[in-house]
Amino acid sequence: MNLTGWLIYSEQDSKQNKEYIKWFIDEAAMQGITLKLILREELTIGVFQNKQTVVCNNQKVQLPDFAVVRTIEPLLNKVLESMGINVFNSSRISTICNNKALTHYHMAKLNIPMVDTIFMERKNCLQLPIIPFPFVVKAVNGRGGNQVHLIEDEQQWERCIADDISAHGLIIQSTKNVQLGKDVRVFVVGKQIVGAVLRESNSDSDFRSNFKLGGSATWYSLNWHEITLLNKILDSFDFGMVGIDFLIDMNGKLLLNEIEDVVGSRTLSSVSDINILNNYITHIKESGNS
Repeated sequence: MNLTGWLIYSEQDSKQNKEYIKWFIDEAAMQGITLKLILREELTIGVFQNKQTVVCNNQKVQLPDFAVVRTIEPLLNKVLESMGINVFNSSRISTICNNKALTHYHMAKLNIPMVDTIFMERKNCLQLPIIPFPFVVKAVNGRGGNQVHLIEDEQQWERCIADDISAHGLIIQSTKNVQLGKDVRVFVVGKQIVGAVLRESNSDSDFRSNFKLGGSATWYSLNWHEITLLNKILDSFDFGMVGIDFLIDMNGKLLLNEIEDVVGSRTLSSVSDINILNNYITHIKESGNS
């Protein structure tokens, strides 16, 4: 039986990712899967007549076998799952990975190395954190290097909390023994490590290494210890496709930074000829047949 799927994007993101969407749909077609772009704005979810309901353009629609959700809205994932749709990533993965505090909470239970991290609500930031300067303040739901601030003194801290950051949930992280402006992103499909890239800032004034912010990327060869660490994470979670990001300490050891749920693959494509969407479609197909 031919599998059918929805590829869900916001209208704005769909315009910015036209080539990626076409690549995704074409890869699916080559494996006998019909994948259709659905704009999030076209969907209505909720409870009608005491039943979970999804309609498209205000009309009932034939539901797909699976959905790849490229928006950050864990409740959408959960509603689709409740209607028997196989969702990538799952609502559990979406909930955890789109909250940096929850990510660190769950990774700490696996004893994954990380920097000292405080979970904080902005309204409770009445005094300086116990972590010494300099430290980094991040919105728990921030993406792409947005709402991330390096704090080097008390004045910067007060300005950040008062004006610079709008999120309610925050994490505050030590920069002790960390190589600022550098990180490693590992691309994962299911239980498979697809590849890794080293990302570095090209600016002496910017500690963030994000590719979209002008950073550079090179292929990163994972060693045996790093692969063992990653497999510890993969064994505990049912990922679809994610990017697992690590900081690097002064001795070259990887420290968990975050896990990207709606991950792009520009950096991987820029340093290799790996077709990660071919891997992803294969994973989705095998998941549907299991």
